[in-house]
Amino acid sequence: MDFRIKKEACLSCAGQCQFSLYGKKSAFTTAFNSGDKLLFRGYIPRQIGTLSAKLSIIKDDDKSKKEIPLEWKKSEGVSDVYETTFSAKEKGLFFYRIELKGILGDICTRKRGYYGEMYFESLEESSPFDFQLTVSDFKYPEPLWLKGGIIYHIFVDRFCRKGDLAIKKNALLNEDWDNGTPEYPEYFGGHLENNVFFGGNLYGITEKLDYISSLGVNCIYLSPVFEAYSNHKYDTGDYMKIDEMFGGEEAFVELLKKAEEKNIGIILDGVFNHTGADSIYFNKYGSYDSVGAYQSKKSPYYYWYTFDKFPSEYKSWWGIDILPKLNLNHNKCRDYFVAEGGVIDYYSRMGISGMRLDVADELDDEFIKRIKDALANNKKDSVLYGEVWEDASNKIAYEKRKQYYLGDELDGVMNYPLRKGIIEYIRYANTEALRYALCEVMPNCPKRILELQMNLLSTHDTERILTALAAPSSEGKTPEELSKFKLPQAEYERGIRLLKIAYIILATLPGIPVIFYGDEAGLQGYGDPFNRMPFPWKNINEELLSFYRRIGKIRRSEALYKSSELELICLNNERLIFKRIGRKYSAVTIINRAESACRIEFDQEAKLLFGGRLDGNSIEISGESGCIVKVPLSSDMKII
Repeated sequence: MDFRIKKEACLSCAGQCQFSLYGKKSAFTTAFNSGDKLLFRGYIPRQIGTLSAKLSIIKDDDKSKKEIPLEWKKSEGVSDVYETTFSAKEKGLFFYRIELKGILGDICTRKRGYYGEMYFESLEESSPFDFQLTVSDFKYPEPLWLKGGIIYHIFVDRFCRKGDLAIKKNALLNEDWDNGTPEYPEYFGGHLENNVFFGGNLYGITEKLDYISSLGVNCIYLSPVFEAYSNHKYDTGDYMKIDEMFGGEEAFVELLKKAEEKNIGIILDGVFNHTGADSIYFNKYGSYDSVGAYQSKKSPYYYWYTFDKFPSEYKSWWGIDILPKLNLNHNKCRDYFVAEGGVIDYYSRMGISGMRLDVADELDDEFIKRIKDALANNKKDSVLYGEVWEDASNKIAYEKRKQYYLGDELDGVMNYPLRKGIIEYIRYANTEALRYALCEVMPNCPKRILELQMNLLSTHDTERILTALAAPSSEGKTPEELSKFKLPQAEYERGIRLLKIAYIILATLPGIPVIFYGDEAGLQGYGDPFNRMPFPWKNINEELLSFYRRIGKIRRSEALYKSSELELICLNNERLIFKRIGRKYSAVTIINRAESACRIEFDQEAKLLFGGRLDGNSIEISGESGCIVKVPLSSDMKII
């Protein structure tokens, strides 16, 4: 009989590779800062028969290659451990593989699964480099004021109405705040004016700052506030004016002042990829005194846009003709936003703490860098976020690799992969999307960005989280049917239970949890426009609100939620357990999505921060619930 191990069997063996900061605890990351001294370790199955090994690294932008010999260190289980140390001197996005010479010939590693899992194949000229390494060099100070905090996302027209309203020409007011439904089209894709307002304004936000602060919030992210025709304001009319229906500049200055007194920063939505057709710059309908680009080739704004056939055919965002696309390659257009005295300089001097960039993928890297510079000129630790729906560390947009995470652009993005993962896990027991978010997307973030990431459950572009977790699919339903849908009581109560689990996860992972106004009050709604209902001030779910406040208090009081390592302990259909490892203690998040209770036993003294029932060092977690436990650093646990 032939007992020799076949080559195919050897190549199918699993291995592991990881980077960490040399001399420190292994970090859950593949991203580092320029100048960091790195330790690379590869666990290679012994049956491969390795004779020599090297680390081969290729830089993404210029394809330059570096090869570093790996040294055998020890045997561990069925693997041989190979190591090397080197300094990360040059910033950039890199990809790497291990190349081996062995008894089976020349072999290289291939990625399998997430976070350093690998298998092996014969080395060919075309063999890919599919492990990622990011080296950043941050230009400005870290926005420490935001770390450990919470962001509150407000769609201004729907949050709170206070004082007299200045109703603009062509604007309609829906005065039924408590029961009114946002305007919706007869069919999906149908025309919608978006000129029906409920009257929420900046004075209303100022009035509710104590309420917002009670959630643990230290930053408010506002939907666009610049003058515009629509209720959503993504069709900017004049960047240098705060919309009069929101209270104008007077209301904005008051909000900034009162928010600062409560240590709450204000970040604006920067919509710089396109304007409205009804704007001082384009002026398609003659609403402004200016000579707009649509009106004359002699307009000072003519070259701010791209005309295929003047004036009726022009580049617009996704072909929507009311949103003509800006030509940011034109110097005067670009400088209008980022030069001294420009839009960003103007508002940062007023006292904003940062911006979120709408459709960031459509803005070129140099423009984003100049936005960051313009913000930092007035507030060094301002924050700049981008709307990116995928893994932003390696994002390719319009056939070009973006440089969001290299240190002179974004401080974070909207973490949609995590949102998807949480919903898929809690509602459907699907672990794959959450594992991808935790073990691929998050490790690809530089630590500084990871701890500032906008972690969200709902936005103005998605279904409300309560609806996403408990309502039937919207597929096949008409806008009218969606506008009338409310969860039956039993489904609503279960949805609240699931929402609590989702927020516990969100609030205890690295990053900044984002609350979309009204989620904490039990607001429901399918996608736009039904996710933009007025805040239910007369019908708040007080139990849910109390829960949000309690979690906010825990988050703000425990220092490790500002900065600490993440360790994923368990992720299966019934349990999610992860640990935040601080300097003096750890905080363990335990999610039991099964219907029956489970019990976790710690070998050292445990303190419940939230949820569960403590009996000695044993904690019982009821079905469809979660808890947060504070334990010594050396504590171990087991599921009973």
